[in-house]
Amino acid sequence: MVLNASGKTYTPDISRIIARSRPDIASYEPLYRKFHTNPELSLQEGATAAVIAGHLRSLKDVDVRTNIGGHGLVGIIRNGNGKTVLLRADMDALPVEEQTGLSYASTKRMVDVEDDVERPVMHACGHDMHITSLLAAGDLLLSCRDSWNGTVVLLFQPNEERGAGAQAMVDDGLYDEGKHAVPKPDVVLGSHVMPMKAGYINTRIGVFGSTATSYRVTLFGRGGHGSRPHTTIDPVVLAASTVMKLQTIVSRETNPQEAAVVTVGASQAGTVENVISEEAKLLVNTRAFSADGRDKVRAAMERIINAECQAAGSPRPPLIEETSSFPLLYNDENVTELVSHAMEEHFGSKFSPTAPISMGSEDFGNLAISTPSCFWNYGGIDPQRWDEAEKRGRLPEEIPGIHSPFFAPVIEPTLTVAIDAFAAATLAFMRRI
Repeated sequence: MVLNASGKTYTPDISRIIARSRPDIASYEPLYRKFHTNPELSLQEGATAAVIAGHLRSLKDVDVRTNIGGHGLVGIIRNGNGKTVLLRADMDALPVEEQTGLSYASTKRMVDVEDDVERPVMHACGHDMHITSLLAAGDLLLSCRDSWNGTVVLLFQPNEERGAGAQAMVDDGLYDEGKHAVPKPDVVLGSHVMPMKAGYINTRIGVFGSTATSYRVTLFGRGGHGSRPHTTIDPVVLAASTVMKLQTIVSRETNPQEAAVVTVGASQAGTVENVISEEAKLLVNTRAFSADGRDKVRAAMERIINAECQAAGSPRPPLIEETSSFPLLYNDENVTELVSHAMEEHFGSKFSPTAPISMGSEDFGNLAISTPSCFWNYGGIDPQRWDEAEKRGRLPEEIPGIHSPFFAPVIEPTLTVAIDAFAAATLAFMRRI
């Protein structure tokens, strides 16, 4: 409660609090461009983390803790007794060569610590927007401490793209009193910029994103000269047969009323045309909307791969290695209802509580453990560009999605919406009544 001009107390609405406390957005735009121009691969976000830590320390009364689960860090804002709300942003970029044509486009290249291969690097998933908006949201919440009580944890997570950063922070003692001693949250909140019309925002109760599991599959053959295929067991033919058969998991083994995805994203074998190689590798990604669905897809995948190898006469059983795993993205009913009410109050008709379920995946849920959480998406596509593409009926063709070398969120109104959403959701739990 605050005093009005007449000296009477009243509870200001969330939009009023945000409007009077929002930082100068123009001052955060150069920071966004800096992050965009200087992306870093998963597990290598050191410079990004240093910039974040420096900014947090420039804000008054923020307790900064670094090097959590790698390059992860948090900023803690304490403001009396009350709930603890954790807000999360991810930091890592992708091995993609940027083709946006922006004046601040990334031209950066890095040697990936996982395989020592140099690759281009781009914030093709919008994590630069996530970082900037969370920093600005912390600034906003500091400016309106007279309107809320409790503790806010601003968490910046590494290695989201490979599905391991959130768990690494927890495993490194994120919430352990004897280690990093970050206050355990009552609620965990997060968001993502998406190829939607900028200014719009949505969420939903329940399942919001799929599980995702990735595998490296090695198929073994017997190499030889290309002129003598009868003396070999050709792993290229074996790989081709396996890829085709894996497609039947979705088309013939999955209930049409359910959903699953099996994608073979890479097939690698041999180096020259007249040598039959000894082995082939497949990189496979699977997705489902339940743990049971995930397990069924995995069992079918393993059965098919083993059967194809046996049919080909492989000299060794295949090697199937799990390389990453993302949990189901699930929004708690009570938390999401409260967040949705605040979002609707602030964004009006541009907010929707009935977002479509996505086959995209997040490791966000690993930060929550048994804590209720809510995740939402907001648009980053220039409204005029969106409207023109929609009018032509060419949204899929003309609007680049995340992970595309052409994905480039328009800074405004995207940044303001992202900041306001963090603030509105936080105030829904912590506003003084």
